[in-house]
Amino acid sequence: MGTWGSGNFDSDTARDYLSSFMDRLVAEVAEVMEGDPVAIEPDEYWGVAVPCQLELLHVLVRAGHTSDTPLRPEVVERWKKHFMAVWERTIDELEPSREYKEERRAVLVRTFDQLAGAAAERAA
Repeated sequence: MGTWGSGNFDSDTARDYLSSFMDRLVAEVAEVMEGDPVAIEPDEYWGVAVPCQLELLHVLVRAGHTSDTPLRPEVVERWKKHFMAVWERTIDELEPSREYKEERRAVLVRTFDQLAGAAAERAA
């Protein structure tokens, strides 16, 4: 195993770990997005966890980290379309304030867009 620096990710073992971690995040999101839409409603576990996973992936990709299965921007866009359709269809059932709804929508859209942009930059 190679080590090329003193950083936390400056060895083959660390890079292998990070790559498998990123792969797991992508695989979980993909599985959830292909599953029952109820799972990603705003008050459900995956409706909260998926945006967290996407933001983690964005941070890692922006930091220059990669995985064995690179994330494609068109996949993120497809996820966004599906996730936001479910969100728009179900958010009013929770009776959020107009302000919260607008702010949360903006955060969700930005989360997907940032990851898609970072994925596109890595692919270029």
